[in-house]
Amino acid sequence: MTGSPLPSGSEWTFEAIAAHDAAIAELADAHGLERYPHRLEIITSEQMMDAYASAGMPVNYHHWSFGKHFLATEGRYRRGRMGLAYEIVINSDPCIAYLMEENSLPMQALVVAHAAYGHNSFFKGNLLFRQWTSPDTILDYLVFARNYLASCEERHGVEAVEAILDACHALMNFGVDRFRRAPRPSLAREIQRRQEREAHRQSQVNELWRTLPAGRAREAPGEPERFPAQPEENLLYFIEKHAPLLEPWEREVVRIVRKIAQYFHPQRQTQVMNEGWATFWHYTLLTELHAQGRIGDGFMLECLHAHTNVVMQPPHDSPAYAGINPYALGFALWSDLRRMCEAPDAEDRAWFPEVAGQPWGEVFPFAMANFKDESFIAQFLSPRLMRAFRFFTVQDDDRERTLAIGAIHDESGYRTLRNALADQYNLGSREPDIQVWNVDRRGDRSLTLRYTSRNRRDLGGDWQAVLAHAAFLWGFTVRLEEATAGGEVRFLGEHVPAPRR
Repeated sequence: MTGSPLPSGSEWTFEAIAAHDAAIAELADAHGLERYPHRLEIITSEQMMDAYASAGMPVNYHHWSFGKHFLATEGRYRRGRMGLAYEIVINSDPCIAYLMEENSLPMQALVVAHAAYGHNSFFKGNLLFRQWTSPDTILDYLVFARNYLASCEERHGVEAVEAILDACHALMNFGVDRFRRAPRPSLAREIQRRQEREAHRQSQVNELWRTLPAGRAREAPGEPERFPAQPEENLLYFIEKHAPLLEPWEREVVRIVRKIAQYFHPQRQTQVMNEGWATFWHYTLLTELHAQGRIGDGFMLECLHAHTNVVMQPPHDSPAYAGINPYALGFALWSDLRRMCEAPDAEDRAWFPEVAGQPWGEVFPFAMANFKDESFIAQFLSPRLMRAFRFFTVQDDDRERTLAIGAIHDESGYRTLRNALADQYNLGSREPDIQVWNVDRRGDRSLTLRYTSRNRRDLGGDWQAVLAHAAFLWGFTVRLEEATAGGEVRFLGEHVPAPRR
């Protein structure tokens, strides 16, 4: 596939960006990249910082934390202590890609390939995004959320709304479903359901607190049945449905925050895959344009300079080191997967017999669609990459006085390394497992949360704040227990909220 040379130089115009977009689209179609229709928008650096503050969404409700984040970002940027992203892309239909007006034309072309074709195709193809997000309705839902919260502020006051939002934001990571498939709501259905909920009185909404006559005669002998019957992982969902003192509008606010948290949950599980996939495709598409003679050497050198900065992995003793660069690891994984398909060696055939020598155009869509970070690393991290990154494991056992090297570059060490690295990207390992365990329906209506420890990890010092926010929403005492691997349960603490009006 060949074509006429594309616009070059540093200064971009809308016509030049459109020409590069069309050329990249031809190559993307040839590779079979399925994607949503996209829209490119040019924004200023201040607008980019504003997008930073509002989680990258073009529409959002008002909250003081967004302004605080904006001021902090602006201060660091003005003092030269941080740079801004070249782009922000939104998982919506149509997909929206923001390009900074300060970018040069080569950078705009790179951003278009990275965001509008790389991230966009990942959003559409990955199973997590297909199950848990609804790109065609998310922007409408955010408009609904903004307007609803604005109306709540007018009716009930800004302080009352902010108090609920503060507590919900603090519990967002505990307000997602990790395993159940979420329904796909529409804007009309959301408005209808809100009206139905507001039409009922509190006693009608919450069946949990109905009083039954002759309760003692109807109770079965023995201990009362535990509620919920099974532990509930989604704390915000349980509070929304069962908190006895929340007013209907407060339940709706909890619901809004919970749904937005669920929308972003797949992104937290696929950062390495998603960024690596987008980086691989901007590098591949621009390299092919250069091979066709449609972009010149100077144009390509600027793109390669930016690409190299993105995938650079600082050494552990560098001041710039901040852990493993997800762009570096993700790009290396996808590039190595293509190498194993096109030019496998004996080691590849021994470790990856189902991939080695197979058409990479067939392997890539399968890998992109069916994995998340932890499983992708556990499946496709090769010994070659482990040697290139110089990975090794360190055993940090709190029962020992010294550290120990746990795995090196040998047959068993490679497998240990791969599993250990994959576990670092497992949200279940990185975040505490706190679930709703019991509600004292016959007594003080207290809520009991249970933390299941893993590898004897301590909760740290933030669990008191979690209890405080949960108790504010629940309206009664919230207790926290810890269940150890040995089956023991110990009481950690409780929080008694101030009486609600």
